[in-house]
Amino acid sequence: MATIAKIEAIAQRVVAKHEAGFGVVVVVSAMGNTTDNLLKLAAEITDVPPARELDMLLSTGERTTMALLSIAIQKYGAQSISFTGSQSGIITTDSHANARIISVRPYRIQDELERGKIVIVAGFQGTSYKNEITTLGRGGSDMTAIALAGALNAVACEIYSDVDGVYTADPKIVLDARKLDELSSSEVLELAQHGAKVLHDDAVIYAQRHQIALYAKKSLSDDGGTYIRPDGWPNFALERSRIAPIAVVSAKRVAFVRCAGGLPEWLTRAEGVKVLHASFGEAGMSALIDVWNCNHLAQVEAGVAAQGGAFREDVKNVTIVGIDIGRMPVWIERAWAVVAEAGIEPVHVFTEANALTFVVGDGDVVAASRALHGLVGGEVST
Repeated sequence: MATIAKIEAIAQRVVAKHEAGFGVVVVVSAMGNTTDNLLKLAAEITDVPPARELDMLLSTGERTTMALLSIAIQKYGAQSISFTGSQSGIITTDSHANARIISVRPYRIQDELERGKIVIVAGFQGTSYKNEITTLGRGGSDMTAIALAGALNAVACEIYSDVDGVYTADPKIVLDARKLDELSSSEVLELAQHGAKVLHDDAVIYAQRHQIALYAKKSLSDDGGTYIRPDGWPNFALERSRIAPIAVVSAKRVAFVRCAGGLPEWLTRAEGVKVLHASFGEAGMSALIDVWNCNHLAQVEAGVAAQGGAFREDVKNVTIVGIDIGRMPVWIERAWAVVAEAGIEPVHVFTEANALTFVVGDGDVVAASRALHGLVGGEVST
């Protein structure tokens, strides 16, 4: 949605879908770098803008897009109407910048669909039970779309982005990465929680809970994308009769922490910090934290130092994901072996039921990703 030309192209595709007989609700994000530009404007005034006013500011980005798309759809001969999150009946918690949807009352949307209109909804936003404008944080537009799909009993929810589906690795790093045509919601949730950015993990959890089928597709492409079926639904691809790695992923911005004793309570409460992994041993507690939204990383580092711990920001996680691979010694041994063969000494390794996470230096991400990707699709009979 970065340009008017793209908005018009999307409008034509939406009209075609409507003319094919579908009732269509479109959830939009802000255009291009609009959100970043709005944040920069606020930062020119103060380093710490009030959260409420920041939500009021950021919500305008999606509102601009929704109105422009509705104008374009009407230009191409279909009736449409645009709604904000509050007008769409999206009720959230009273938490600015990172609100959670607590209910959806899509009565106005249903009325307009019955009138034959295409409905355009501003994603990433809602209204709290106190009638305040709120935003939903990272992945908020995906969450809006999936929540509306559930409330409207939609046959499917299509999520469009600049990639044409879920891949076995980042194609920019692993040149032979391949697109996955079908995955279960549990598999996609594992990928999302370990760094894959096609869908946000909270959105996947919502779809899983409400049994909503998803399609991850590329905007303005006719490719089928990746079909994400709820757990328990029929698998249209070949049933997996063995435990095998399905993909390698890496989070965008993480830090590694090691402290004596347990996980510091203040760390779990630090604003913008999400603990991805934690393990405990003779050396104390080791943790990998997602600091993508953390604006006070120096405070986190100082807190760790005060406990006599170690803090490293020059690391990345490289995670190989597959249902139950962490319970299979053969996969653990193979993963360790290929990383060692690549000449990489991990900072730490976290083993979970469905994933093996190697914490490596920034300079080892490419080599580790390529080494572990060689295991994807391998066979070990169960």
